[in-house]
Amino acid sequence: MNSKLNIGIIGAGRIGRVHAETIAFRLPEANPASIADINPQAAAAVAARCGIAHVATSAAEIFDDPGIDAVLICSSTDTHAGLIVDAARAGKHIFCEKPVAHGLERIDEALAAVEKAGVQLQIGFNRRFDANFARVRVAVASGEIGTPHLMHIVSRDPAPPPASYVKVSGGMFLDMTIHDFDMARFLIGGEVEEIYTAAAVMVDPEIGAAGDVDTAVITLRFKNGVIGTIDNSRKAVYGYDQRVEILGSAGSISTANCYPNQAVVSTAESVRRDLPLNFFMDRYTDSFVNELRAFVQAVMEGKPTPVTGIDGRIPVVMALAARKSYDERRPVRLAEISSLVHA
Repeated sequence: MNSKLNIGIIGAGRIGRVHAETIAFRLPEANPASIADINPQAAAAVAARCGIAHVATSAAEIFDDPGIDAVLICSSTDTHAGLIVDAARAGKHIFCEKPVAHGLERIDEALAAVEKAGVQLQIGFNRRFDANFARVRVAVASGEIGTPHLMHIVSRDPAPPPASYVKVSGGMFLDMTIHDFDMARFLIGGEVEEIYTAAAVMVDPEIGAAGDVDTAVITLRFKNGVIGTIDNSRKAVYGYDQRVEILGSAGSISTANCYPNQAVVSTAESVRRDLPLNFFMDRYTDSFVNELRAFVQAVMEGKPTPVTGIDGRIPVVMALAARKSYDERRPVRLAEISSLVHA
């Protein structure tokens, strides 16, 4: 392998641009060598911005390039599993945005191809690489707060997506809550065995008309006894609300929202500060860098990636269980969705 990891990027949309800029400007150990998108103009624009030498006509052209060591799959979700299979067969290491697919059969096909090819795969759950959440994980893993009893995750977006997005995204549990499902497993360091969902349409009737929900509280029962809750909303008018608290036998740890500054204005009328950072592009900037750095290091050093294909599969099982719980108004055990949660 070269002194730099040559990476091909598939997808020049919002997250593709973020990753391309990260590689070009913040990861000297990697080189953005090629990019492809169904919109050639979008790919060309990102290439010009990031100094990418080659704009490929297709993902297949990237896979066929012997100079490409690894690929980033940043295209629409419905293409992820197929591209993972093709990349694995071409012998490329793979970073893929979440989710791998909306269905377990497609996910299992992709993971089998990766295993057969012996390439490395990392799933893009970037919040694991946020400094605040990483500190929470350390407190739990080290025993600093004792045995964890309760976990509460608050995850609320500043504004709802259009109904057209909801129709193809798989719904809130698969496109939004999936990050929180991964966070729950990561922070507690254990697996969930049962999920109960209470949800409603309280933000946008068009989301309900598309067959989805926009407001939910999800209760998680972990195998180790921890009880967790996830609080989701598609609309928090004050900004991107991202908080976590874990209560343990010897204490608790919590993280607050991130703000553009630390200034507090105090007057005779009120004590106030500016609103939180408005969305994930601002809130999780460093985490996107950290996750790609971890991927590049894992590939170059031949070590396991920190977010594996199984880490990508289990949150989908959880999302499917959450939806089933909502539809049937009852707790759902993950074993009902898949007997191969750890497979």
